[in-house]
Amino acid sequence: MTTFNLDDFSRPDHILVLDTETTGLTGGPHDLVVDVGICEAVLSADTVTDVYSSIVGYDVTEWSDEMCRAWIFENTDLTVDMVAAAKPFRLVRQEVARLLKGRYVTCYNVQYDLDKFLYREPWNLQRQFLEARDIMFSASDLCKLPAMDPRVKEYRYPKLDYAYEHLMDGQDPAGIHGKQDHRALSDARVAAHLMLKMYRDGHYDPMFLGARHRS
Repeated sequence: MTTFNLDDFSRPDHILVLDTETTGLTGGPHDLVVDVGICEAVLSADTVTDVYSSIVGYDVTEWSDEMCRAWIFENTDLTVDMVAAAKPFRLVRQEVARLLKGRYVTCYNVQYDLDKFLYREPWNLQRQFLEARDIMFSASDLCKLPAMDPRVKEYRYPKLDYAYEHLMDGQDPAGIHGKQDHRALSDARVAAHLMLKMYRDGHYDPMFLGARHRS
């Protein structure tokens, strides 16, 4: 298995922004990734390009009623039938692993998409790529939402649609027209544009991992 050392790499200019949609919040292998989207953000060019999108196929006849009624199927245009007819998981995993290998990768909530899913069974993509700073952490520093518990000094993490609405200065480069659709590619695109905006304004450093999880 390839292991990467951050000291071996220069500061990234091209960063892959990944998002997943899943059947639950617990993480793998109990919950499954059913939608994957990846965009490439180029910091120097200030551009975002869609590079990958796929529904992840499974044998849904083995699913519980709870999985079939997951939030993603009740609140978006993604359906269980679409998952049943989609490209099989093993092929999606191969394609995603090939795209991410050796690249700088981030998400809007690394602890969810990576720690709970891509680093766990059945994906097992640990040490296959390099992490850039979590977009959500920089957004948290700017949105400054107070924690629900007044004893907690750290700011509360803003949801992606809130951060996008409040930090983009009225611009909508991701083209969501005020409504997040909670599909993986669209959300990756929103997160990538938000990252670029914060980078332009001097509020996002891809190399600052802040003890990885928080500044």
